[in-house]
Amino acid sequence: MLWIKSLHIIFVVTWFAGLFYLPRLFVYHAMCEDQPGIERFKIMERKLYYGIMAPSLVLTVVFGLWLWLGYGISGGWLHAKLALVVMLIAYHLYCGRLLADFKHDRNRRGHVYYRWFNEVPVLILIGVVILVVVKPW
Repeated sequence: MLWIKSLHIIFVVTWFAGLFYLPRLFVYHAMCEDQPGIERFKIMERKLYYGIMAPSLVLTVVFGLWLWLGYGISGGWLHAKLALVVMLIAYHLYCGRLLADFKHDRNRRGHVYYRWFNEVPVLILIGVVILVVVKPW
């Protein structure tokens, strides 16, 4: 079980690294005005999303399900954690939609929106860590 838990944590960390960094790239991309810079951000965003974030999401879910179903982890805290994970997956998918908008030069939001948007995974992470460590229910 410890190997599975370790792999789950590793991929959670890599997924969150992307979830923290991609919206930051959106901030800079929204501020960028020169074409070479805009094209550079498109490449960076695509590689981060598809090369790191998407595989990390899949492996996080695979190892999380393995822990949950394979080892009988349960409790009220788990239901709350799973709700937060669903919200995080929705956030991830919305990042993919924003990525597509930037790719096709359809961004309609300013850098301030993305600065606030970048804080969402921080709040979810705080909730998940507290639920997993404290297990209040």
